[in-house]
Amino acid sequence: MLTLQNVTVIYPDKTKAIDNLSFTLGGHENIALIGENGAGKTSLLLAIVGILAPAGGTVEVNGIRLCKKTVNEIRKQIGLVFQNPDDQLFMPLIYDDIAFGCRNYGLPEEDIEARVDETLDLLNISHLRGRSSLKLSGGEKRLAAIATVLAMNPSVLLFDEPTAYLDPKAKRALTEVLKKLRHPKIIATHDMVFAAGVCDRTVILKDGRIMADGAVSLLSDNELMRRCGL
Repeated sequence: MLTLQNVTVIYPDKTKAIDNLSFTLGGHENIALIGENGAGKTSLLLAIVGILAPAGGTVEVNGIRLCKKTVNEIRKQIGLVFQNPDDQLFMPLIYDDIAFGCRNYGLPEEDIEARVDETLDLLNISHLRGRSSLKLSGGEKRLAAIATVLAMNPSVLLFDEPTAYLDPKAKRALTEVLKKLRHPKIIATHDMVFAAGVCDRTVILKDGRIMADGAVSLLSDNELMRRCGL
């Protein structure tokens, strides 16, 4: 379970990106995190994994509260897939990209190989094992980036604009993958159709605050969408 209580994020220029925000993600929930550009979606994801330090409030996952001493443990528990797959794919081969995090934590090589192969099989991308990310399509890169996170066995998954750069076929493939994964998820996206197909809950942000929190049917509330700049 992931719990945020009164979380506030303030940038050095005094911009308040997240303003006293609270909610809980539990079970197998998939939350669509919706908001116009600048609403605070990416800032929130970065704060949850400690890349941005909250100015106030608490982030807690499975009983572990985020702080300087626990940030590495939090990042084992929560996997963040960035908007641009190239931020997570930088090794010569996809196998090494997926193994990278496990090697950093000192796992035995035979355990790493088992995790990599299991993750590749889960995502149906075993054929990418010996490929370079430079030779992959946008959809293949996206799935490989997800694999780098899944290999760490996280409890919670965070996605920042996962359908960015994807054509319709790749988007459909991604939708099926995310529906198959049983992890609770927060998915920041502008893609309402994708959100409705994957998520069972919607949290709408505006100016770093929660404007609405409920079922995905909120996405069809045109007046609410207008008030939120969407």
